Amino acid sequence: MENITYTSNDERTFSMLCHLSALSGLIIPFGHIIGPLVVWLLKKEEFPEVDRQGKAALNFQLSLTIYSIIAGILVIFLVGFVLLGAIFLLGLILTIIASVKSSNGERFEYPLSINLIK
Repeated sequence: MENITYTSNDERTFSMLCHLSALSGLIIPFGHIIGPLVVWLLKKEEFPEVDRQGKAALNFQLSLTIYSIIAGILVIFLVGFVLLGAIFLLGLILTIIASVKSSNGERFEYPLSINLIK
């Protein structure tokens, strides 16, 4: 992880929104993917850091979805219940950390994220 300074307040704001919009998944089905996707598609051409952070947010949310599907299958063996809780908490905590770091002008890289969108 490297510390950077974004060129504008707008870039920091939209970069933060790429991460923070994933929390809409708590209310809207698939909002954890749709939120970051919308912000990224609208601002990726205008701000290079929004492009990078939007891809990172989408990759992480898609990774969490894949992990959740696997954990859902493992519910049959009862271990899936624990994994689903851990995945939820990990997603919530790391999304908030990424939002705060982006708001402060720092780049954040999610751990355990599959690089699906390049």
